[in-house]
Amino acid sequence: MSRRGAGRVVIVLVAVLATGAAVTAAAGFWGGEKPAETGSDLPVATAKVIRQTLVDTRTENGELGHGAPVEVTGKLAGTLTALPAVGLTVERGQAIYWVDDTPVVLLYGTLPVYRPLVPDTEGTDVEQFENNLAALGYRGFTADRKYTAQTATAVKKWQKDLGLPETGTIEQGRIHYAAGPVRVDGHKATVGADVAPDAPLLSYTGSARLITVELGVADKRLAVKAAAVTVTLPDDRTTPGSITGTATVLVPASGTPGSKATTIIEVTVAVADQNALTGLDEASVKVAFSASRRENVLTVPVAALLARSEGGYGVEVVNGTATKIVAVETGLFSGGRVEISGEGLDEGMTVGMPS
Repeated sequence: MSRRGAGRVVIVLVAVLATGAAVTAAAGFWGGEKPAETGSDLPVATAKVIRQTLVDTRTENGELGHGAPVEVTGKLAGTLTALPAVGLTVERGQAIYWVDDTPVVLLYGTLPVYRPLVPDTEGTDVEQFENNLAALGYRGFTADRKYTAQTATAVKKWQKDLGLPETGTIEQGRIHYAAGPVRVDGHKATVGADVAPDAPLLSYTGSARLITVELGVADKRLAVKAAAVTVTLPDDRTTPGSITGTATVLVPASGTPGSKATTIIEVTVAVADQNALTGLDEASVKVAFSASRRENVLTVPVAALLARSEGGYGVEVVNGTATKIVAVETGLFSGGRVEISGEGLDEGMTVGMPS
């Protein structure tokens, strides 16, 4: 016999919602106002309906590093005479390696080199190069899509400063483009070796430290580009970050019996305050994601939800010595509370907590 009285049955269920929250629910086989016959007929425990902001958050482990390395291959024939030291940052206008004691120069851009540049050449690659030349302080030409005689004059000055023959033209292998400053990750060739066409010479990463987080496919909602995250460092300091990239990656089977290939979502997180990462070139960190946010909504503890016999959920509203079941629509679940909406619900109301 339940505490609700003879002939009245209360079934206590446990429902696991899609959000993963465990919900204690009681089947409501009654409807409307339910006056209490005795003081003991009221819920043993109650809670308040409150108005608040709910945030769907998840914290995952991440690895601090510099991102995936990129290989640089040889484009100029000759002898490899020097490589920058591993860990060194190379910036615009500096040599990324040397062939026959002449520099191959790093410039910034996304379009790779695919042809020589000579007077009267036109195209996006010309504009990309001229923008770099101007950024290095060379003047007397217009940074546009056409390689003019004025461009060639500026190039001769640049070549003189580099110790190169002052030809006014750019041979195809003299420049290497990257998105920004790079950090030398490793050497792939030995100084003194002949540079073979397209043979790897070195690898680099971006100069900024990045965080890589692996998520399951079911958590793809967390991986929203440009979304803000909070990073907790090994010493428990926190610093803000943002998602700069996501990629779906197939992880091959491990080779052990029964293992299968799996798919993961690889998320790259950037930290704006690089000073906060000083001394942490490689480390494990925690990244808190916020998948969604609901402002100024009514909430109750998840355990206050009741499964209704006609379907859906309700809450038992307590008013003095009477209670009634009010149907509710559920929204975001977070931190043990759930967003609810329904006719007659208001902030400050008391709801029962099934025992």
